[in-house]
Amino acid sequence: MDTKSILKQYFGYDSFRQNQEEIINTVLYGKDCVVLMPTGGGKSICYQIPAIALPGTTIVVSPLISLMKDQVETLRANGIEAEALNSGNEFSQDTIIRRKCMDGTLKLLYISPEKLLTEIPYLLKHIKVSLFAIDEAHCISQWGHDFRPEYTQLDVLHREFPDVPIMALTATADKVTRQDIVKQLGLKDARFFISSFDRPNLSLTVKRGYTTKEKDQYILNFIKARPLDCGIVYCLSRKNTEKMAEYLQKHGIKAAIYHAGLTQAERNQAQEMFKQDDIQVVCATIAFGMGIDKSNVRWVIHYNMPKSIESFYQEIGRAGRDGAPADTVLFYSLGDIIQLEQFAKESGQQELNKDKLRQMREYAESGVCRRRILLNYFGEQMDHDCDNCDVCENPPKRFDGTRYIQMALSAAKRADEQIRTSTIIEILKGIPSPTVRRMGYDHLKTFGVGKELSTNDWQDYMLQMLQMGFIEILYDQKNIVRITPSGLDVLYGRKTAELCVIDRSVKEGHTRKKRFHLEIPPITIPGLPSTSGTEDPKLFEALRTLRHQCAEEEGFPPYIVFSDKVLHALATIKPTTLEQFGFISGIGEHKKQKYGKRFVALIQKFL
Repeated sequence: MDTKSILKQYFGYDSFRQNQEEIINTVLYGKDCVVLMPTGGGKSICYQIPAIALPGTTIVVSPLISLMKDQVETLRANGIEAEALNSGNEFSQDTIIRRKCMDGTLKLLYISPEKLLTEIPYLLKHIKVSLFAIDEAHCISQWGHDFRPEYTQLDVLHREFPDVPIMALTATADKVTRQDIVKQLGLKDARFFISSFDRPNLSLTVKRGYTTKEKDQYILNFIKARPLDCGIVYCLSRKNTEKMAEYLQKHGIKAAIYHAGLTQAERNQAQEMFKQDDIQVVCATIAFGMGIDKSNVRWVIHYNMPKSIESFYQEIGRAGRDGAPADTVLFYSLGDIIQLEQFAKESGQQELNKDKLRQMREYAESGVCRRRILLNYFGEQMDHDCDNCDVCENPPKRFDGTRYIQMALSAAKRADEQIRTSTIIEILKGIPSPTVRRMGYDHLKTFGVGKELSTNDWQDYMLQMLQMGFIEILYDQKNIVRITPSGLDVLYGRKTAELCVIDRSVKEGHTRKKRFHLEIPPITIPGLPSTSGTEDPKLFEALRTLRHQCAEEEGFPPYIVFSDKVLHALATIKPTTLEQFGFISGIGEHKKQKYGKRFVALIQKFL
């Protein structure tokens, strides 16, 4: 069977996405390759189709048991023989899996790097291996952001299996990491495939300088505006995940926590409840997400600013994997920047991490299309604005802020540039704190000159001054503020400067204009005049309910039965026969036979 027939029969798609067909043909010809593709970009199909097409078993090296479980369930739901060898298996399970490998009926075997190394002499040497697929390949590199020692020993694969092609796959790897992957794996004349990092279905929003109370209220309003949509709130600390979950639960939202301080059983339970749609929200540290393929996550919120664009991109990439519209919101503050700078300073790779943080700040602080900045980071240029980020939708309003900037810089100057931002604000507000009184700052000419502004407003303006380069914070000298040459120009009246109008609106979601529309691929279906129908929202909800029933019967997460994107297509095209049902993009032959009658009956009843 040719690759396009496999794509249609097992996965229900009529055409490949960017680079997929070339990648597949490369390994079918026995060549190595490195695949760089964004989260949700279709990496798994790149090795799953060769696995079906080639005789023998494809070995997929994967770092997490939960990720393997997800992939295996998805493949089986599509009628493809797949298993996972890991520490969670019973001895009898492993025996059955080995037998399937030996007789060639197993097309894909998922395995951890640790287990792989021990199985080379016992299992792998005695079966027909068609391909090695190394998932999350950035773990191989010492520069990768999730270093895992066992990955560095995978150069043994080409030594022991010189004729078996290797495919390395990752969602995030800069040029240094890519070259390191090739070197560590010993790849031969490897071809690089770098897909577009653009995820147009993700809206990008950044919120600056919110207080904890304002953030919490905004997030609550955001979730309540999307009562049927599940999402993730990423926090910098375990404490914040617990506070956020407690706050949401108190307001009637089903939420769970996920962080490294929980037991494995507690983490597994939170993940399973989220996958099964039993809870709406997971409040998590960055420990969460790598082991989940859930395609119907409709939003991701960052409670604090991440440490790098790679981390941020990978985390927002967990939303909208099915291609349907999804929202992302990033909060950040002066406190986040100071804390992350401290982390970078204390890390083993200080300069590298400070540079990554600087680029993350540039994204958060931008006054131009955010998607263009994001894509530019990954070496991809876009010649137009995206119309699906907050800057494009609502360009920031500005005013002449010279007077406020001069007030703040004057306070710093009169204190001999030996104070932090918090003390500057106390001076401006006329607050006689212990530090202010002890140092005599309450006698400065600037004491109380800015009392008409709130502390929150001053924090926001100080952050903007940092962004514009009027001040710098000396992180290695107790975070004291130093005025830059351009700051002196404003202080002494040689230049004027604008500040952005502060917007801390906690209302969200109800009036948001959706710029991205889910496009239903044009298809010709016998008996139906056209595919350009209008989606019936009530039918969509009925289809969601039926999907949940099917999933519960089989013990699968609902998104493994059908993605939200497939349900949107069904609610738009409304097929009324089994044949028409099989034409919908994302429905393969196995799922057509398995679920078709029930879904078609529901649509007929609705019409």
